[in-house]
Formats: sequence, structure tokens, C-alpha cells
Amino acid sequence: MILSVWMSYNLGIKGDFSGLYQWLDAHNGIECGNNTAFIKYEYQKDFLTELKSDLEKSVDIKGTDRIYIIYNDAEKKHPVGKFLFGTRKAAPWVGYAPSIETVDDI
Repeated sequence: MILSVWMSYNLGIKGDFSGLYQWLDAHNGIECGNNTAFIKYEYQKDFLTELKSDLEKSVDIKGTDRIYIIYNDAEKKHPVGKFLFGTRKAAPWVGYAPSIETVDDI
């Protein structure tokens, strides 16, 4: 089976970019902006397990590396996003929107 996958990656300064780029090139990755790629990934049974294992074979993943994917989930019938490596962190834009001050009337 083949799934369309958008991948966002943040490997930091010392990340294994050569390993990731080699993997993306081998999978005919398409550049989609800074640290974002699109691939059509072929798998046998378990998409997430096979994709993660495939990446781990080619890329030296460190504890601070983050790879996030978006794909269409066949069971849920809508796009799903998931971190293959790493977790979500605070967004750099938090605090930029004006907040509404509340004033208590006494």
C-alpha cells in the first residue's frame, strides 16, 4: 500500500541531516519549504511502525530531534498528524495576540 505523507523535521544544529536527506532522496521526497517534505511511502501492514523503523535505520535520531507527519488515516477517513520522534513544545507565537483585560467593578 502507498500513503501520501507530509513530513516536518527539526533536527537541531547537530542533527543527522545527511542521513535524513539521503532517506528523503531515496523516497523521491519533494521539498515543501523549510524543514518540510512530501513523500509517497510504500508499506506492507503497519504504516507507522514501518515508517518509523525505516527512518531509524537511515537517520541517527537524537533525543531532541523531532519529526512530525501528516497523512490520511484510512480508518478515520481524515488527515491525522503525529510525532514519530519528539513531542510538541510551546509555540514561539504564544503571547503575541493582544489579551483582553478584565476590570472588576466594585
